[in-house]
Amino acid sequence: MDLGTIGVWSLAFTHGDRAEARDAAAELEELGYGAIWLGGSPGGNPRADLATAADVLAATERVAVATGCVSIWERSPEALAAAYHAMPEQQRNRLLVGLGVSHADFVGRYREPYQALRAFLDALDSAALPLPPAARIIGAHGPQMTRLAAARCTGVHPYLVDPAHTAWARSMLGDGPMLALEQTVILDTRAEAARTTARAMLAPYLKLRNYQSAWLRGGFTAEDLALGGSNRLIDALFAWGSPDEIGARLAQHRQAGADHVAVQVVTDTPGTFARQAWRDLASELITP
Repeated sequence: MDLGTIGVWSLAFTHGDRAEARDAAAELEELGYGAIWLGGSPGGNPRADLATAADVLAATERVAVATGCVSIWERSPEALAAAYHAMPEQQRNRLLVGLGVSHADFVGRYREPYQALRAFLDALDSAALPLPPAARIIGAHGPQMTRLAAARCTGVHPYLVDPAHTAWARSMLGDGPMLALEQTVILDTRAEAARTTARAMLAPYLKLRNYQSAWLRGGFTAEDLALGGSNRLIDALFAWGSPDEIGARLAQHRQAGADHVAVQVVTDTPGTFARQAWRDLASELITP
């Protein structure tokens, strides 16, 4: 599946108005973005599933659509595979099913995530109509999950990571599997204002053990994770500034081994369609 090199990641497609979601998706395709990522984790939303994906696919013709990510705790693998095959083939060919283990903070029946995900993939493979490995990607950050993704899926979809993590992930995956990451961006050239916006967005993630572990494993310290996040952490995880400065960060990820970068534009009103920002970024990020 060809995602292109640049996509858009947005919670608006799963939390916002569905009519606008269809219109915005058609515009993103026209602007030249290669993929639309339907954000839904952490915290999740039951609409961050294949029904939402089908809506966006029906409104477009060429762009790939990916879920980022469907929680393995929210529906059975058999039901997920059946929903995938219920779509028209021309839509399935543009659908990438992102899977994630979510967080113990949100899932009452949470258990050992690696084993649970491996069992979920086994069930997808043994379903009456399997959901093929080439059509699924894992929201992975740690070594075990990354190796599992390389062996059982098309690749990994890391979230809130820096270029150093991208280089590490590529070294773990090898040359074949896809590395399609999310990059959070803030179109603001004022350092203090951009970092304030970033800290507001980052606040719920700083409480989650999965992310804490990933950042500490990546070389950040407990002090970096305290008090809303140090400037060092903020500047590593967020690309802020002008469109060309954001483009430079995306280039760093590609140089580190990323195949695809999905930009998530952060604004003061989360969950809205950042359509003007997507237009402004397209002129810098997308080659005609």
